[in-house]
Order: sequence, then C-alpha cells, then structure tokens
Amino acid sequence: MPRLAGSRLEGKVALITGAGNGMGRAASLLFAAEGARIIVADAVDDGGSATVDAVRAAGGEASFVRVDVSDDAQVRAMIDHAVQTYGGLHVLYNNAGIFPADDGGVTETPESTWDRVMDVNLKGVWLGCRHGVPAMLDSGGGSIVNVASFVALMGAATAQIAYTSSKGGVLAMTREIAVEYARRGIRANSLCPGPIDTPLLAELLSDPERRQRRLVHIPMGRLGQAEELAKAALFLACDDSSFMTGAALVVDGGITAAYVTPE
Repeated sequence: MPRLAGSRLEGKVALITGAGNGMGRAASLLFAAEGARIIVADAVDDGGSATVDAVRAAGGEASFVRVDVSDDAQVRAMIDHAVQTYGGLHVLYNNAGIFPADDGGVTETPESTWDRVMDVNLKGVWLGCRHGVPAMLDSGGGSIVNVASFVALMGAATAQIAYTSSKGGVLAMTREIAVEYARRGIRANSLCPGPIDTPLLAELLSDPERRQRRLVHIPMGRLGQAEELAKAALFLACDDSSFMTGAALVVDGGITAAYVTPE
C-alpha cells in the first residue's frame, strides 16, 4: 500500500461520526491523507462503506461502524470498535447531525422534531464524549472536535428553533469539557460552519427561492465546500492548534461579521 504524503495525524486514530457523506466523508479522506487511521461512523451502511472504500482507494486505513449517535449502547460499541480495531483513540470528531424540514419557528416546530434533533445533535455529541474521553485518556490524550454552527452565535435568518438550540448547547458543552480536561491532555473545540454545500443542505435548499434567501446573507456570496470545513477540522484535530481549547472556530464566509436585515 502506498504511503500518503501528510503527517499531521501520523500514528493517530481518528473517529468521525456522520462520515458517510458530506463534511464527514471529506474529513475522513483528509485525515487519512495526514496519516490517521479512520473509524468511519454513520447510521447508513452504504454511505459509510463508500467512505471506507474511498479512503482505502487513496492508500489509507479505515474501518466502518454503524451507529445511531443518540443510542448510548451503540455509541459505547462505536468507541470499543475504535480501540479494538486500532488500539486507541486520539481524535474524536463529533460531526453527525440532522436538520429536519419541519424544524421551524418556536410555535410551529413539532415536539417530536425538537426531541429528535436534540437526541442526535446534542445528546449524540455528549454520548460521544462520555464514552470517547476515557479511551482518549488511556491513549495519552487527544483532541475533540464538536460541530456546532454559526447559528450557535447568532439567530438564523430562517426560523429553525430546534437546530439552533441544539448547536448552542454543543458550544456550551464543549467549553465545559475543555475546562474539565485541559490539564489531562485532552483539548475540546467547536467548529462553527456556515452553510456548506452538502447533500443535507442541498435537499433543504432545493427550492431556488429558499436557497437565494440563504445566499444573500453570505458576504462571500456562495456556500462553503465540505473540503474547506475538513481543513478547519484538521487544524483543530492536530497539534497545529495545540494551545487552543474551549474555542469556537467560525468558518462561515463572513456571515457573523456582517450586519443584515432578514427579509
């Protein structure tokens, strides 16, 4: 098998949830190119297996584990799979998340939608850290990267109460974990993307008018690319960010820097 050129994650084991497509797949490929062995975790077998195949085709090492991140037993088994397969865990990238189409205003969003979003987007991150942290301590420490959102820092132009609330929770939880483990060799940071051109967002913005309402608020005038987020996640995952913990890295095309009036 040919050696890959990168070295920023050489010898590391990286677990990435939601790795079956979009940002998770892009991160899997990039982290593997930088020397990490990848645990591809996803709720969909086909997507996860395709990511593993892509990593291996590029000369990397990867293994797939099916997981519903809202299920405690499955998350525990996911972490066990990482340790049993590659001998430890050094990078935990909690990327999995959902954004249902009926997540809207505070008075319109169904309770069932609220509960499911919280289960996946917030509880899922907590469970990943709950079971991942002990494995990381046993491995000598490492880096946790939790995906929040720019809407954790400001209100969304289009109502999405459950998603926005869940990502605000991720931001607060990440700070708490960062402080708790700062002197035990584990860093924890949040990644706050703006709108990224992924299959999930493409489905949500399939209506051209709805898509344009989003684009008008992005100073750069375009959606971000999954590869751009992967590079930001790599920075947080590797020692390039060795003095960063409890921080929120915003990668949003300038949205949070601009003042606009929602239409």
